[in-house]
Amino acid sequence: MLCIKVPVKQAEKVKKDLMNKGLFDKEHYIKKDQGFVYFPVKKKFKTKHPILHKILKKKKPRPDLKASLTKKLSKKGLEFLRTSMDVIGNIAILEIPEELEKKEKLIAQEVLKANKNIKTVLKKGKHGGTFRTQELKHLAGEKTKEAECKENNVTLKLDVEKVYFSPRLSNDRKRIGKLIKKPEEVLVMFSGASPYVCVIAKNTKAKYVTGVEINPEAHNYALQNVITNKLNNTSVFLGDVKNIVPKLNKKFDRILMPLPKTASEYLDVALKAAKKGAVIHFYDFQNEDETEKSVEKIKKACKKAKKKCRILKIVKCGQHAPREFRFCVEFKVL
Repeated sequence: MLCIKVPVKQAEKVKKDLMNKGLFDKEHYIKKDQGFVYFPVKKKFKTKHPILHKILKKKKPRPDLKASLTKKLSKKGLEFLRTSMDVIGNIAILEIPEELEKKEKLIAQEVLKANKNIKTVLKKGKHGGTFRTQELKHLAGEKTKEAECKENNVTLKLDVEKVYFSPRLSNDRKRIGKLIKKPEEVLVMFSGASPYVCVIAKNTKAKYVTGVEINPEAHNYALQNVITNKLNNTSVFLGDVKNIVPKLNKKFDRILMPLPKTASEYLDVALKAAKKGAVIHFYDFQNEDETEKSVEKIKKACKKAKKKCRILKIVKCGQHAPREFRFCVEFKVL
């Protein structure tokens, strides 16, 4: 297999460049050996890194759920089938449309057959309530709703029904971690089972990371996850952000607000806890062409708090509903 040999320290940058240029071969596994990373490439090209031949393991083609159900669902049923799913550890969470409810167990069994790493299949419900949790129906496999997953060098354990957690935000957690270049005091509001807390504490130069979560179940898992990942620069607190944060009697360099639906109600708390020059990551659900509404929420809160701010960046962090997305508006408190 044709490969490019790259020092580990430069690997991430080179990989991104290869993917942007369409040179990265996704059909083979990457290999790491003695301080170097070998990336499979489609062809030779001009580069300062050596290109050579090396034996790399070929990836098995990903099972096609739709293809496996071709003879088991009607043509109309296949049109309704949604093949995307959330995978948390060994648990897969499916979205089953009303038109296919009578076939939901059949679909779940096919998911188990096609994915050896999945041991449990659950049916997605609606998020709701103070804790942003959702009811999940067991469809196939082991009868459990507790998952253990790995992401960004940390291990996270949680009950997927009792605790809000989105594996789709893994890249966002990694992205924010990369922004922390020096020792910082970081506050994570609505910290759940502590995914942002653990990723930042484990992978960055953050001086200290504080998490606050109102859900007792999530808080208990957060405590476990902090211990499991051997973090000694972290504290997690149980309670309402509006009550806990003022009692911390502390100012922060960076504040995360990953509660898109109602985070605006807590901007006053964040602004009071922010140091001058602090960066706040404010999450909001918004239509793609209406992000100015999110910016206005920030400006209104700053005006009320008699503080100035500067918008740094608006990042799209995934789709929430048709034409509605989760955005992270990053701003600096001046």
